[in-house]
Amino acid sequence: MAETPTHTLRIKQVRCHTHQAPLLRPFVTAARRTVAVEYVVAEVELADGVVGQGSAAETVAVTGESAATIRESISGPLREVLEGASGTLEELSARISGALEGATSAKSAVDVALFDALGRSTGEPLVSLLGGGSGAAGELGSMVNDMTVSLESPKTMAIHAREAAEAGYHILKIKLGRDIDEDRRRLEAVLDAVPHARLRLDANQGWDVAGAVSMIQGLESAGLPVDLVEQPVAAADIAGLAEVRRNVSTPIMADESIWSAADAQRIIDLEGADLLNIKLAKTGGLLEALRIANIAEAAGLECMVGSMMEPRISISAAAQLAIAHPAVTMIDLDAPEWFTSDLPAGGFEQRGGVLQLLGGHGLGLDILSPDQDSSADPTGN
Repeated sequence: MAETPTHTLRIKQVRCHTHQAPLLRPFVTAARRTVAVEYVVAEVELADGVVGQGSAAETVAVTGESAATIRESISGPLREVLEGASGTLEELSARISGALEGATSAKSAVDVALFDALGRSTGEPLVSLLGGGSGAAGELGSMVNDMTVSLESPKTMAIHAREAAEAGYHILKIKLGRDIDEDRRRLEAVLDAVPHARLRLDANQGWDVAGAVSMIQGLESAGLPVDLVEQPVAAADIAGLAEVRRNVSTPIMADESIWSAADAQRIIDLEGADLLNIKLAKTGGLLEALRIANIAEAAGLECMVGSMMEPRISISAAAQLAIAHPAVTMIDLDAPEWFTSDLPAGGFEQRGGVLQLLGGHGLGLDILSPDQDSSADPTGN
């Protein structure tokens, strides 16, 4: 199990600035449609002048946070509990967690910034701070990534699936969940386009229990190459999730149902899922994510580390978490491939469907300044 670093940090200042990045094409799920991502970069400056960064993307449909509320959380309650404080990462993360209700994306941004600052100060990559890797870029690790095919018409999804396969992605995450019959047509079109791809299906809570069971049993009868089905039913319906799991052979993954270690333990106790998807924007930071992974490891469950449509800062943190923890065997971290901007440089690279860490201190990324895109807010508010 991963252990928390015991270094003591002294916090001088907490601040933030806002950026906006258009996407190469719309990202569509059963819950939302996104054409550009507005995100907030949190900065934590230590007493020795070292600055760490984390980020939080606007995800109103999932966490309830807009860019404005993320800024308010960081520049208000989170700044107030951290500036001038000193303590270990666990102590400071407890301050973050207790500063306000909800606001998990904002909390995660500040929490990651703390870890990044510590790594930059000590000369260690985040993956090492989390218990993995040994420091050199080649030893830090890599993982096979998937590419998401967002929820659109069958024809459009087939085109995007073929493009992903041609780019070297052998695992495709297929967004479904609006209509069972249309979802079947979407899946048929994708498989006609890329018959040799491995598929991860994500309904984003879009099916009811009976529909999910019928859909998945049909896929199994047809022998389709489906590795898992993610969150087929409503997040709060753990009993329904367990019923789907009991009636199918395909592994069922919980995503929207998991925000905390307590949620993970409840799902395990109720035998609601075979796999757990960990997302930093929902856990509120790296330490709670580690607790979830530790619980899964103790129960013999494997995890995925995923993300929403988030920028490179968030994805670098998620990738290093994934590679550091033995319970994490899968990643869904293709979001930067959708962005028109590749800032900030460093951290990792994605090539041929493989995400490779590049080394460096903390997140291994260049510092992203407020003026590095045209929509940044130079006031830091």
